[in-house]
Amino acid sequence: MSQGVEFNRLMLEMRAMQMDAMARKPAPAATPEAGAPSFSEMLGQAVNKVADTQQAASEMASAFEVGQKGVDLTDVMIASQKASVSFEAMTQVRNKLVQAYQDIMQMPV
Repeated sequence: MSQGVEFNRLMLEMRAMQMDAMARKPAPAATPEAGAPSFSEMLGQAVNKVADTQQAASEMASAFEVGQKGVDLTDVMIASQKASVSFEAMTQVRNKLVQAYQDIMQMPV
């Protein structure tokens, strides 16, 4: 019998929470803060940073190839790997964005 009472009390609490949730006004749509960068600006900055990383790695490799002093092979390899990893990460982000766009476009209206 105690289990039946507990079940009924739980159901009453759930119904009360449901009524509270339905009575509340919907939250206003989130608006971006003043001065906050937009998504496209942030994506553009990320792409530019990847391009800068690749450019720096290329310049370091060229400097090593011509025998410039102070350029070590390990530094060249590390810079090259950083550029490679950042490019791969950017490619994965792009793929996820394209997939999300395609999923949204295929949603029924």
